[in-house]
Formats: sequence, C-alpha cells, structure tokens
Amino acid sequence: MSSNKDMQIEEKVEALLSQMTLEEKIGQMSQIRHFEESADAHIKEKFIGSVIHTQGTLPGKTALDWQKRFIQLQKEALSTRLGIPLLFAVDAVHGQNTYEGATIFPHNIALGATQNENLVEEIAKITAIESQATGFNWVFSPCIAIPYNEKWGRVYEAFSESTEITEKLTRASVRGHQGDLSDSKTVMATAKHFVGDGATDFGVEGGNTSLSTYEIKERLLSPYKVAVKEKVGAVMASFNSISGISMHNHKALLTDTLKVGMNFDGILVSDWKAYSRFNGNDVINAGVDVVMAVDGDLEDFQDGLAKGIKDGSVNMSRIDDAVRRILRQKFRLGLFENPFPNEELIAKIGNSSHRKIAKQAVRESLVLLKNKDKLLPLSKEMKKIVVVGEHANSSGLQSGGWTIDWQGKDDNYKGATNILEGLKKQTKGEIVYDKNATGKHYDADVAIIVVGEKPYAEFFGDIGHESNDLELTLTKEHQNYIKAYKEKGIKTVVILISGRPLVVTDQIDQSDAFVAAWLMGSEGDGLAEVLFGDYNFSGKLPHSWPKSIEDYKQKYGPNFWDNSVKPLFEIGYGLKY
Repeated sequence: MSSNKDMQIEEKVEALLSQMTLEEKIGQMSQIRHFEESADAHIKEKFIGSVIHTQGTLPGKTALDWQKRFIQLQKEALSTRLGIPLLFAVDAVHGQNTYEGATIFPHNIALGATQNENLVEEIAKITAIESQATGFNWVFSPCIAIPYNEKWGRVYEAFSESTEITEKLTRASVRGHQGDLSDSKTVMATAKHFVGDGATDFGVEGGNTSLSTYEIKERLLSPYKVAVKEKVGAVMASFNSISGISMHNHKALLTDTLKVGMNFDGILVSDWKAYSRFNGNDVINAGVDVVMAVDGDLEDFQDGLAKGIKDGSVNMSRIDDAVRRILRQKFRLGLFENPFPNEELIAKIGNSSHRKIAKQAVRESLVLLKNKDKLLPLSKEMKKIVVVGEHANSSGLQSGGWTIDWQGKDDNYKGATNILEGLKKQTKGEIVYDKNATGKHYDADVAIIVVGEKPYAEFFGDIGHESNDLELTLTKEHQNYIKAYKEKGIKTVVILISGRPLVVTDQIDQSDAFVAAWLMGSEGDGLAEVLFGDYNFSGKLPHSWPKSIEDYKQKYGPNFWDNSVKPLFEIGYGLKY
C-alpha cells in the first residue's frame, strides 16, 4: 500500500470519525453472531461493527445461501445514518473449516512439519478465497502460539515449538491471507492469541504463564513482530494470564508493547465473552478495540462502556483509538466501495486445484519415525492388505477439531477422501477393512493400523481437564489394535493421527514402520501416495517427541530448559526412504 493511499485512508477515517456519535462508536466496537435473536435489528439500531459465525445455526444450506444471509445483514448496516459496512469473521483455521464441502487443509502443526513457507502462503490464499466465497472478509487465523506442553488442547493450532519456524510460517500465512487487502479474493488475517497462550504452566488452556519478561520477549513476541511487519489486520487477545494478570487486562503488553512498541495499527479483538469474563471496561482500557459481545453480553457491554465514558473511568480518546483502527481496516479492505461478497468465487470452493494443494500439504507433513528393514514404501503388487482402526474410515477423525463442527466430527463429511478410500486407489491387490482388529486377517502381507486421538478443540482437549478422559498415550483399545496383528507375526505399519506428539514409545518399538500423520484434513489419499512410494517422506518434526509420561512432571514438555530430559526424537527428526 502506497503512503499516498495510506494518507487518503487516514483522512477518510478522521472525516468519518468526526461525524460519529458515542452510540455509533460503541456499535463499531461490538461484535455479535448472525444467528442471535434480533441480530438484524441490532445491526441497524445498535450500529454493530462486525458479525461472527460460530458453532450454531448455519447461515444457510449452500454457499449462495450464506452469501445472501450476509448480504442481508450488510444491507442493514448500510442503511444506517453513516452506512458503515460490516466485517464478517470466522475461525477458518485450516481452510474454511465451518463449511461442509470446503477444502480442509492439515492443521498448523502439520504445516510446521512441512516447513514449506511457499506452501503455507498458497494454503492461506486458498483459505481466503473459500472464506470470501462463503461471505467472510475476516478470518481468525493464523494461530502463532508456541506450545511448550503437549497437554495443551490447542497444540495442533500452532505451527511449532520453534520460534524460528513459527516466524517463517507466520510471515507466509499473513501474506497469503491478506495479499492486496482491497482484492475481493483476500481477507483480513488475525494473529492469535496474544500472548503466552501456548506457554501456560502445565499446558492449561487459559491458565497462567509464569515465564519471565525476558523469556516472553525472546521466545513468544517475535512472531507477532513478524505479523505486524506484514501489516496483519488484527490481533486477538488470549485467555491466559501472565504472572497473574489476565491478558485481556494487560495494558503493558496489549497497548505499550503491541500497539506502541511494535507500531501495530490494526484491530485488537477480544476472545469469547471477554467483557463479562475480564472485568468489563478494564478490557477496553487495556487496549481491546472490538469485543465479542455474544451470549447476552451486548447490552452489558454497550451500556457499561457508555457509563464508563460518562463517569470518566474510560477516556474518550481510548474509544476514538479503537474506532479509528476499525474504520482503517474497513477502508483498507475496500468495503465502502465493495461491501458484498463475490458470487463468482463460489465455484472455487473445494475445487480440484485447491484439493491438489491440500493433498501436497498432507504428503509433505508426514513424518516417518521408523522404517524397519525398509518395509516402506509398500509394493502395489501385494496380494492382501488389512487396514485397521476407525480413524482409517473417517475423514472427520483424520481431520480433528475445528472441522465442520467446533469440536470436529467422528464421521465422514462432504467432499473429503478418507485414508481407506485413498489406500484403495493405490493397490491392485485386496484391501480388507478390520475396524476393531477382530477380523483375524492373518494371511495379509501387511497390516496398516491407524490409531490416534478423537477430535477436540480448546479446553476440551486439555489433558487432565474434567471434561474428558484424554491421556498423553494411546487408548488401550488402540494399543490392542497393534498387538492383535503384530503378535501374529504380521508386518505392521502404524499411522498416528494426533494433534500433538503422544507418548508411544512402546508402540513404535512394536511396529515395523511408524508415521506421525498429524491431522490431515480432507485429502486422506495424500497419505496413501507416500506409503506406496509415489512420493518420498519429507516431513520433519515441528516438536521434540516425548519418550515417557515422566517428562511432563514439570511445567513443560521435553527439551525446554531442562537438558536432563531427553526426548525420544529431537525437533527436526524425520526419515526418508
């Protein structure tokens, strides 16, 4: 963007801001869900600035229906006194993952294994296109957390435990999503969650981060500097605390470090229901510009902020700063000239060229941890292959959380190819599916055993959280899948579907070949292409790999500060044929 264009935008922002009432300014700072009761009326009467799509009622059945719903809401906004257009936001964290039929890419942990910034940029471009095609101009991605403990339920949303890898892929992701922001095929990106979300003590979602100021600066802040340098449009505050201070109330980090120190001129958006969770106007005074005023928070937020201005506990300059940032991004996106989505983009959703890139990402993300006696690649001439495990026959299970539904799916979804389907494309021999390893196909040439985690998202994935019975190991059932065939002398290839490294030391010992396949998204046949040798393995571990549960008795996982804890595999490990 030219400096001349920047100046023109700033002039437009100031001209518009000077006309706005307090009620209109607070409206711009408010974000609601499109399916909430009275959403249409609130947009018009309460001057809402942005709309979010979350788990809940869909905008419609087809992408065109989605666009029509958002056009309807946009027309409500444009009919207000000043006609300020809406931002439409979605958690598109591995593709436009809320729309069934979209291209679903491997989660970020898998992209960290590729270390391919050109691929990550291309994935972000496609995500932007398919998001715009369903009516969105703002995505809450990329997550640039740096996870320190595999017990955290969001490890897979981040690229790597390495600051350097995270910096490289952050740059690529922001560039891909945003491109020329005024282009109808790009969206505003969001770097999240600022800051320390992945480095909480014992990996607790929204817990306390007790790292020193120096450690936060050296390890966690630099990806945000990269994102800001790439002109990322938004940053989302995180749920965690730092040294006991909630990030949503942490003015020293939100305002002094991010906005002033890094010269971030975009939107600082809150996370879910932050106003009611983190002491109301303290959130605004700390530097948050847009509040997710959802689940009954809208009235409390708007009335509370107006009251804060009246009693002097919130300064008007803080409100003006927030609204300037919101208007600035709306002008940069070209929404005043082109407020509606492009119907022509709908044909691109889930198309073959997009799926080709997703399949490439699967292939490049696979990490080969063991290959005894060069069992892999498998011969396409094998007479009989037995495939074991429910994960092999479910695109939902292979994709993880944030896939169609917030917590993911257990079954297949539209447009996807599951692992079993992909394997059947590759071989001339017989493939039999033995879901629970009870079929006793002991005449098979090889057993491909697919094991792993069930889908989860956010705190539902925290190891040790009361909402689940998750462990850092495989379930006994999945351990038995491997034993059932290995104990009969069948060669076994184990495929691990997981959102994090798990303690599978014994299972690696038992197997002939072992592959970390992460959460691969909609293109399961990418795995088959590598197993049968159409492509070689190229993925490298984005995290050090734990050897035992004992490694997690301290705050963090293996390979952090405590050199006495040796991981089973170092970060960067990965075999080839």
